[in-house]
Amino acid sequence: MIEREIGTTGRRVGAIGLGCMGMSWGYDELGRDDAVSVRVVREALDLGVDLVDTSDQYGPFTNEELVGRALRGHRERAYLATKGGLVVDDPATFASHRNGRPEHLRSALEGSLGRLGVDHVDLYQLHRVDPEVPLEESWGTLAEMVAEGKVGAIGLSEASVEQIRAAHAIHPVSSVQTELSLWSREALADGVLDHCTREGITFIAYSPLGRGFLTGGITSPSDLPEVDGRHRTPRFQAEAIAANQSIVDRVRNVAADLGTTGAQVALAWVLAQGPQVVAIPGTKTPRYLRDNAAAADVVLSEEHLAVLDEVPAPVGTRY
Repeated sequence: MIEREIGTTGRRVGAIGLGCMGMSWGYDELGRDDAVSVRVVREALDLGVDLVDTSDQYGPFTNEELVGRALRGHRERAYLATKGGLVVDDPATFASHRNGRPEHLRSALEGSLGRLGVDHVDLYQLHRVDPEVPLEESWGTLAEMVAEGKVGAIGLSEASVEQIRAAHAIHPVSSVQTELSLWSREALADGVLDHCTREGITFIAYSPLGRGFLTGGITSPSDLPEVDGRHRTPRFQAEAIAANQSIVDRVRNVAADLGTTGAQVALAWVLAQGPQVVAIPGTKTPRYLRDNAAAADVVLSEEHLAVLDEVPAPVGTRY
């Protein structure tokens, strides 16, 4: 597995990490199998997929508990990342609100440490910036956690260039986690990825497979499990799915040329966006885990990159 550094910490992780949300929340809730998910996390470590990403929001709380069980006896092999600052109001609809108050973030971290069964996490991320709380207060609290030894490094999620710059002036921003894939390229257009590159900040790309769409297995809403949060999102409505198949077709054509899978092509494109990019596809299936990990070895030619860069803009918004 090729490796990439987290910020300027000197700590290196596999370029392909593991997003754990879907093991517990959001996707195919009736198909949850914690025992298999535990095996997936441990096999990921064997493959060099060592950035394991979770959040107290996922479940809420249950995903951290699952990850904690999976890492029991294996903690030193993982780069453990979690998040705080989003509070779930209704798990059934995924409704959440932001809370960046210092007292909440301190309580959230303590809860995460307990559920994960650890005395520190390697990366703690502000899940969303709270517009009701000065960023200096939220970020200053996370910086104090670093000084106290409870957190190794701190990062932001879905932040603007202005927010990243403001936080970085207080304490180094080691990572920015934002959605990036062939059908979610906002981070390229708004300058966030370029800013991270200039400042030596790791860009952690979540949903790099387009929430599963770019693998080619979703051609209508009926292909999604009955209880699945994607049914609520604009891009997974019937008309949008049909319109967006042209994106999948482009990925398939490149995969056929290379003798790889569409998922590997989609992940290779994300990694090709810069040497500071780490992709964290989510899966709870061992076969897909191995397929994703192998994407780190896929090299896209300039011609293939040009083809992929020209995919049409997707129909439907992310949320």
